[in-house]
Amino acid sequence: MDLITTKIIFISLFIIIIHSIETLAYAVRLSGSRVKLIASGLSLFSMMVIFSRMANMMQQPFTGSIVDTAPEENILQYVEDQYRVLIGASTVGTIIGILLLPTFVAIFSRAIVHLANERGSIASVLKIGLSREYFRRGMKHLRLPRLSYIKDINFKDVPKRLFIFNMFVTAIYTIGVLSALYASLLEPERYGSAIMASGLINGVATILLSMFIDPKISVLADDVANGRGNYSTLKGISILMISSRLIGTLIAQLLFIPGAHYIAWATKFLVMFE
Repeated sequence: MDLITTKIIFISLFIIIIHSIETLAYAVRLSGSRVKLIASGLSLFSMMVIFSRMANMMQQPFTGSIVDTAPEENILQYVEDQYRVLIGASTVGTIIGILLLPTFVAIFSRAIVHLANERGSIASVLKIGLSREYFRRGMKHLRLPRLSYIKDINFKDVPKRLFIFNMFVTAIYTIGVLSALYASLLEPERYGSAIMASGLINGVATILLSMFIDPKISVLADDVANGRGNYSTLKGISILMISSRLIGTLIAQLLFIPGAHYIAWATKFLVMFE
């Protein structure tokens, strides 16, 4: 069977959208602190998050069906190759998010101001944003990242442990579902336990992100918005967090199979409880 199928392309598109939006989440705080309207920015970005969650829910059944429709001959190698393509799609999505960062910060900053002026009406903001005049003005803000974008940034101010922590949490989050599905092939008699373990893995990764990474960046963004912090410092940390996220998707390729074997091993203890 072919490595790149219509199904793989379909799932990859969803994964690219998901990781692009999650990467651009770092730009929201930059935009919000820039116009001193962080809460309004997060509210507006929540619409994009909903779209990302919908894309995630839609791709998961198709991702699981790869295991169901895999050929019996050399099934492990086939599924591994297919899932590595999907992990690669997460890297592509992150790169797209990085390329869109300067454009997104510029356009989203103006969208936040419009949201505040329209007293929180998303419909009014969408009407303005989809107008021909606003679209024409938005095209003027299209730009690719340049070295000048990171000038005045002192990367020494960025905690190295935070960089490494975000890198590995991203890697775990990227492969959580895929490793669990692969583990179900390694231990078919514990198929259900292996698959359901993916929720636990991604849940722990989400909790770690929420407890140790998001609060630090949010406090920095608040300091900038209130005039107590430096915008360049916030930009530097955001860029390094995005970079660590990109490296995390690459590390995910290395952790994919070991993670699957670990899940398969862990399910032995789950079935001990009756």
